[in-house]
Amino acid sequence: MSRFTDFQTSDIRFPTSQTLDGSDAMNPDPDYSAAYVRVSTDADDGHEGHAFVFTIGRGNDVQVAAIAALRERLIGRNVEDVLSDLGSFSRELIYDSQLRWLGPEKGVMHMAIGAVLNALWDLRAKRAGLPLWKLLSTLSPEEIVDLVDFRYLSDALTREEALEILQRAVPGRAQREAELLASGYPAYTTTPGWLGYTDEKLERLCHEAVEAGFSLIKLKVGADRADDIRRLEIARRTVGDDVRIAVDANQHWDRAEAIDWMADLAAFDIAWLEEPTNPDDILAHAAIAKAIAPIPVATGEHAAGRVMFKQFLQADALQILQMDATRVGGVNENIAILLLAAKFGVPVCPHAGGVGLCEAVQHLAMFDFVAVSTSMDTRVIEFVDHLHEHFITPVDVRAGRYWAPGASGAGTEMHIDSIRTYTVRGE
Repeated sequence: MSRFTDFQTSDIRFPTSQTLDGSDAMNPDPDYSAAYVRVSTDADDGHEGHAFVFTIGRGNDVQVAAIAALRERLIGRNVEDVLSDLGSFSRELIYDSQLRWLGPEKGVMHMAIGAVLNALWDLRAKRAGLPLWKLLSTLSPEEIVDLVDFRYLSDALTREEALEILQRAVPGRAQREAELLASGYPAYTTTPGWLGYTDEKLERLCHEAVEAGFSLIKLKVGADRADDIRRLEIARRTVGDDVRIAVDANQHWDRAEAIDWMADLAAFDIAWLEEPTNPDDILAHAAIAKAIAPIPVATGEHAAGRVMFKQFLQADALQILQMDATRVGGVNENIAILLLAAKFGVPVCPHAGGVGLCEAVQHLAMFDFVAVSTSMDTRVIEFVDHLHEHFITPVDVRAGRYWAPGASGAGTEMHIDSIRTYTVRGE
């Protein structure tokens, strides 16, 4: 028997605003940051659980404080009891009657709960000697549904329906795992598309994306219509007709503005329009999707939780679901979201910009392929070529594909030197 003995947090920030990496219409000067947590035990194996919430600079200290507020809920607890029933522990944290007032189930506190749960999944996978995607894919359908909170979901997805989805996927698990290991998972890149880049840098990075094997790139849009048209002309000319181009407005437009603006961009054969308006405005997304069809609407990186995803799907307000590894309540809630997407037949193309999000979300997409949706058709994981060197197990992206990690854990552990170098001590 072992117990949790230590719970450390760090405010880690990278000065990406200096090179405008990550710049878009709503976020012109982001500093990619991680509100980081490390969980330790008194077990002899030496394993720790590591995770984070991604932010873009100011306010990261607030997110760190929210994570630290959960310390007392873990220290001294029996490790085996907690790790063996992460469904119950998730509900225990989410339904804390006092913490819940700060949400409920959204915002800074909910993301903090997600960070703690993700750290526990990292620890559980390390103890099992498996990468997280593999660990999740070995669970029985019954074990998986036990992780999910079906409260508020039953009008769209019941436990019995989720169980049926998972049971249908069981017979082909081994075959799909072999396919994943042999062929990887499709990726797309946002690296060329940051709004602050010069035209010359955009063209160069588009060339490099094609040479690297990507068949889809994404450009940020929304600040200036003439600039968007010029940049899309450069990108389309550079990548040719066989490479798809998606655009991302990062919530910058009102509903009518989005519809009107996209009428000018549609000529560039747009693969999808991402985050056209306020991420909470489900009805506006639905109206935009109807107006710009057949261009699909993609959104989800800022959706607060499973209930919002449920409503987006019910309203046909998104046609591509972009889950995020750290925006919601951790692995457990993301499994619920994957099951909702499978129920509605909507492809999941995870958001993975920022620091560490590529490392984290690949596990969820790969688990989805092996054990939930059983498909990689029309599905891609976002890739940005920033800051991977700070992680113990950086992503392996080659030939336009993610290659399945084999190291144990969730991929969310940073090098100790990176933590020390980039931790902020006061502002």
